[in-house]
Formats: sequence, C-alpha cells, structure tokens
Amino acid sequence: MATADPSPQIPTRANSRRSGNMIHPVDVETPPVRTPSPIVYREVKHFKKWVPWLIPAFVVANTIMFIITMYVNDCPKKSANCIAKFLGRFSFQTFKENPLLGPSSATLQKMGALDVKKVVDGHQGWRLITCNWLHGGVFHLLANMLSLLVIGIRLEREFGFIRVGLLYVIAGFGGSLMSALFIQSNISVGASGALFGLLGAMLSELITNWTMYANKVAAFVTLVVIIAINLAVGILPHVDNFAHIGGFLTGFLLGFVFLIRPQFGWVSQRYAPPGYPASTRSKFKTYQCVLWVVSLILVIVGLTLGLVMLLRGVDANDHCSWCHYLSCVPTSSWSCNTQPAYCSSTQLGSQVNVTCSNTGRTTTYFLPSASNSQIQSLCSQQCT
Repeated sequence: MATADPSPQIPTRANSRRSGNMIHPVDVETPPVRTPSPIVYREVKHFKKWVPWLIPAFVVANTIMFIITMYVNDCPKKSANCIAKFLGRFSFQTFKENPLLGPSSATLQKMGALDVKKVVDGHQGWRLITCNWLHGGVFHLLANMLSLLVIGIRLEREFGFIRVGLLYVIAGFGGSLMSALFIQSNISVGASGALFGLLGAMLSELITNWTMYANKVAAFVTLVVIIAINLAVGILPHVDNFAHIGGFLTGFLLGFVFLIRPQFGWVSQRYAPPGYPASTRSKFKTYQCVLWVVSLILVIVGLTLGLVMLLRGVDANDHCSWCHYLSCVPTSSWSCNTQPAYCSSTQLGSQVNVTCSNTGRTTTYFLPSASNSQIQSLCSQQCT
C-alpha cells in the first residue's frame, strides 16, 4: 500500500541547462519583470488657461486717465457753475454742457482727444491712439470699463495677454481711423472702438474654431444679437458709431489672425506620451489658413489706405452720401446736428456777453476777468 508523501507538492518553474547527455539544474533565472514606464504628462500650452492681468491693468489705466483729466479740467476755476462743488477741482461741468458727468470738451481736446484738424493740419497723429484712453464722463467710463472686464477677461484667460493686448490697441486705432474719416467736425474720445474690436474678435474666433464648440449655433446667435444691439445703440446722437464699426471690423479680421487654435488631434499628438501612435494630422485646417492669410492682408491694406486718406484730408462722406445714417438717424425726438459751438463775446468790466454763432442767441454773464477757457465753456452751454 503506497503511502502518501506528507510534504505538499509546490509547483515550481525553473530554467535548466543541457550539458552533453545530462541535464543539470542550475540557479533559477527568472526573467526581469517589465514594469510599465510612468507616463509623463506635458502641459498642453495650446489650451491652458492664463491668469488675466492686462485687462484689469487697462481698466486701472483708463480710470487714472479720467482722474487726471478731471484734475486738469478744474471746473471751479474755469466755469461759473459746476456740479458737486464739494469735490473741488474734481467737480463736473454742468449737465447742459456735459450730460455724461465729466470735463469740458476743451479739456478733453487738451488731453489728446481725436480732433481731425489737429491730426491733419497739426501733424498730431498720436491722437488716434490717445483718444482711446480718455472718456467723456463718469457714465461713459463706467459703461466701457464694465464691458471691458466682462469681455476682455474671458479672452485674456483663453488666449493670453500678448494677443489680446495687441488686438485691443490695433482695434482701437482702427475705430479712431474710421471715426476721423467720417466725423470731422467734432472731437471723439472713448475705448468703445477697442471694445467693439474684442466683440468682433469673439465672433471670428467662434467661426475659425467652429469645430471645437459644442453649442455652435446657440453661441453664434447669442453673440450676433449682442453685437447688433450695441451697434443699434450707436445710431443715437452724440454716440460715435463709426468708431464702433471701425473697431468691430478691425477686431473681426484680427480674430482670424490672433485667435486661431490648432486642431485638437494635432495637439493630442504633440503632447502624447512616448510610444503613442502618431498620426498625420496637420496643425490647422485649410479654411483656417485661408482666413488667416486673407484677414491679415485686409487689415494691413485697410489700415494703411485709411491712414493715407486721412492724412490727405479726405472726407469719406463725400464718397458715401448715406453713410452718416450709420452713426445717427434723425427722428422727431432728437436731431443729429452736432456741429461744434462757435461764439462771439464782448466783455465790459465783469459783464460778459456771449453770442452763439449757430443760433444767434445772446446771453449776459457776470464774471470778473473771464479767461478764454471760461468763455469757451459758456459758449458750449449757450449753443447746447
């Protein structure tokens, strides 16, 4: 009767060597266990989020410029009547002279407002840039800065400060250029052209990166409605809609240049871990490249041609009889006549007689030793 071996049979696996006709067991040589190499993830720079700081800096810069403008304005020294006199030299011009709660037009002109005569005859082309950093009043400043924060921070977070900063400045220049070509009788200030440039860039960014959006139609319709409403507001009097249109067109074209994104497949391939099968995806789609080239050419040609026309003293209204309706549509409730105020004045002692050349109306003021700036302020009130 066979007895069972009490020791358990443990299955083993060993390698052996053959020497002659005999097999000799050798030390076990287990094959090295291959541990999977850790996957090193690289930061996908094409889709990373930036920390926005430039747009808030622009808001601060515009606010500081408005404070400086009000300091230079010094309403109590130059005008007989001021609003919020407890603010001292920071008090505002009367609503009749400036309904936006801000400085006089003479101060804005002194600070760098867009004045076509000074640009063309005085060779002060820098006003095409500086006017974008000035505002006509508190209401004007608040409306533009709130819009800038809402629109600009989103773009800077997605595309970085370099591209958004260039877009803002160039679009503002484009808006100033169109404004100067069509509105040559009044001064113009405000960041509205640059703001509309950001809106235009958002629209072109949606188009050029169309395949990356989930709710394409909803995003497109929403953005178009917002742009249309803002442009419609521009037909009101005292609103420079040509700056809005010029900034929008410039920003729309620049969006195809600055805000283009590579295909997601190309990005995935570029940042894939070692050993990942490569594909032959190109960085950009064909339509993106075509839009990039065409838009860049149009921006360069358009801005260059507009600047040459302006410096030669061309009035674009002479070549477009209906274009003035794009900035203001006259109705029974308001007039689009915004001609600058011209007055004649006589002074006898402390008595100043100011006659508005546009209306022929004369008003007498009692103001000892009135300065030219005070008389100009009275003229603006008289002709309003």
